[in-house]
Amino acid sequence: MQSGPREIVTPFRPIPLDVPEGMKPNEFFNSTENLDDLTGNNGLLRNPEGLLLYRKALGHSNLFDTSIIYNTSKTILDPLGRPVRRTQVPEPVKNVWNRMNEILFAFMLERYPDAERHLVLCGEASLDATWPLTSPGVPSIRMLHNHFIVFDKAELAAAPLADPDNPNLTDGGQNSLFQAHLREVYRHFFDGLDLRVLRPCQPGSCRIALTGYPQGLPSWEAAGGVADLSDHRFWREYDVILKGFIDFYRAFFGQVSIRNAPMPEGIYFPDLVENRLLHNNTFLKAAKMVRDHCIGDAKYANAIRWQPAFKQLIYRNDAGKLIVTISQNSIGNAITELLGVVVRRAPDAEAYGRAEPALLEQLLEVRRRLVEADCGEGVATPYWGAE
Repeated sequence: MQSGPREIVTPFRPIPLDVPEGMKPNEFFNSTENLDDLTGNNGLLRNPEGLLLYRKALGHSNLFDTSIIYNTSKTILDPLGRPVRRTQVPEPVKNVWNRMNEILFAFMLERYPDAERHLVLCGEASLDATWPLTSPGVPSIRMLHNHFIVFDKAELAAAPLADPDNPNLTDGGQNSLFQAHLREVYRHFFDGLDLRVLRPCQPGSCRIALTGYPQGLPSWEAAGGVADLSDHRFWREYDVILKGFIDFYRAFFGQVSIRNAPMPEGIYFPDLVENRLLHNNTFLKAAKMVRDHCIGDAKYANAIRWQPAFKQLIYRNDAGKLIVTISQNSIGNAITELLGVVVRRAPDAEAYGRAEPALLEQLLEVRRRLVEADCGEGVATPYWGAE
């Protein structure tokens, strides 16, 4: 069977929301009114920390698909002022969120134990929008949220190959920039991080054979499997990888923006940045190349995400190992495309209705486990009760 990214069609029930006249859809989706609808029609569980578990109205998969959002819509009205990545979340909130992640991922592995039959993943994408909110590729709900998704590999195998030039697969050329010019510098930088639970994978060993993705990204194996998710150090190291990525990205695009720029403020690992990046000729040569390109190509310069843009996820590979990876850049916000799965959503209430009972049974069961673990209380909607 030919390996390559796949494009699947996922039916959904049209959302009963009217966008006010004069507003763009993604402007409205950032509003408190839309978040009220998300809670009232799709909310499953919420807690005092502001975390909301909800059914995805526009899902990636109708086999299993849910999200947790850090709902700050009523406490921070400016969409650009809300936390958009894990490093900006207060520690008490993140502690509860990590436990919710653990319970949800363990549930998915319990219900879908065969790595040959199902692709299981969870993770989040950067929402650091440096473009206007109306620009293509800017996330619709600009609040930190993560995804929990299961795909049927037989369905993926039967799906047509996706367009390899899909910008969400190619990351607009930025992925190839890192791979072509900074591969060794990038990996050497990550090798300096203090990781004990997560151990580096050999390049290419963690790809999903069916899709051939992820491509060219550093990855780490959770040596203890699902048990590692209950180890607080796992989540600390998950954050260390994110912090290391942010440092690398900020240092690189700082040099692109300003020749011989000083170290950015607030760097997490200043010694690593100083010793492995800011005096590295390969690193600075690549920055000059991008800077020169920006000066001569307005379209290219406008496409760059000047602030750290990423997708970070945990997934089960073909061998049943749990893998952590992080992308070098992201111009789209579909987490699935990091693993080579392009989702085309289609309005089809009847088809969605056939999948809905089995999906809801799982969502309500995992909600019960979260309530039992004191991670929140159930939310009642017109479709299910609070219990």
